[in-house]
Amino acid sequence: MQARYFKSKFGKVPLPVFFPDATRAVLKTLDSIDIEGSKTPGILVNTFHLWQGLNKEILKKFGGIREFMNFKGAVISDSGGFQIMSIVKKAVIEGKITDEGVVMHPARNKKVVFTPEVSIQLQMSLNVDMVVVLDDFTDPKVGRDEALESVERTLDWARRSKIEFEKICKKRRLTKSNRPYLLGVVQGGDFMDLRALCTKELVKISFDGLGWGGWAIENGKLKFDTAEIIAKNTPEEYLLYGLGVGKPEDIVRCVELGYTIFDCVLPTRDARHGRLYVYNATSIKNIDLSKSSFYHYFDAKKGANLADSSKISTTCDCLLCKNYSKAYLAHLFKIGDTTAMRLSSIHNLRFYSILMEKIRG
Repeated sequence: MQARYFKSKFGKVPLPVFFPDATRAVLKTLDSIDIEGSKTPGILVNTFHLWQGLNKEILKKFGGIREFMNFKGAVISDSGGFQIMSIVKKAVIEGKITDEGVVMHPARNKKVVFTPEVSIQLQMSLNVDMVVVLDDFTDPKVGRDEALESVERTLDWARRSKIEFEKICKKRRLTKSNRPYLLGVVQGGDFMDLRALCTKELVKISFDGLGWGGWAIENGKLKFDTAEIIAKNTPEEYLLYGLGVGKPEDIVRCVELGYTIFDCVLPTRDARHGRLYVYNATSIKNIDLSKSSFYHYFDAKKGANLADSSKISTTCDCLLCKNYSKAYLAHLFKIGDTTAMRLSSIHNLRFYSILMEKIRG
């Protein structure tokens, strides 16, 4: 039976759910009260970036990243794999991917090895609700042999991650009822047989859920054939996570396949550039997600808005829509005040929390 709730230290979060990306334990221009005010039930933080910029003693002092942020909601940490692979493969930092882990040389005469075990240790120190295993990101441009090698390494790292996770849980006397979820990540690029193989082998290792890893988008379109093959080979009771899936229409379609957790930078990144999401409806009750165009984008920076006294949306009940006009928001963007980004981010986050409410019914 498919799970109906995501277990958090702050209680049960109804599924499906969307987590915005608070990469370095912050959503730009917002504080934790703003996030909670948008009815966003949780966030995702990035292990690699926090590892680089946050002292472990600080985390120990506060008891975890949630307490450090004073955020009263669910928190997921990703493994840092995507960022590390991107940095190494793009040669931003000198390094290479080995069976041991990711070997980096961030400075002369300095060597850093980021292993599956290190990733788990760091995530457990964050005291989050879901921990994601380190995976070997399959570059979509590679051939089958390299994709298979990526899958084999991903599976090996998944086994090592689980061993380390269980070791820490035992040391802390954590049981299944109070430990974080452990998520495996499916790789295999665009090779459907490798995606199926990776999914089945991860299920044999046994996790609480599986994430759709790698590049989910091609030419602006979501690869639903990949999403489907992963879902088809995943047990019903597993949590299915669309890692990085963020377009509203894509979320709706993925939920139909059985996916229940999503994260993305889209809503807050778009908001900071004046791109707001608006439902094509007169009230929350009248939103129809079955329509092919159930929302549209509003360009808050458009000059014509400076003379428009109407609200951004009559459907939305966020801080922006309840209190301010299109003209005022356009003015804030025009003068470059960060309040524009804050109000727009709150609005887009509320759009997504309404989306999940409507999907859940």
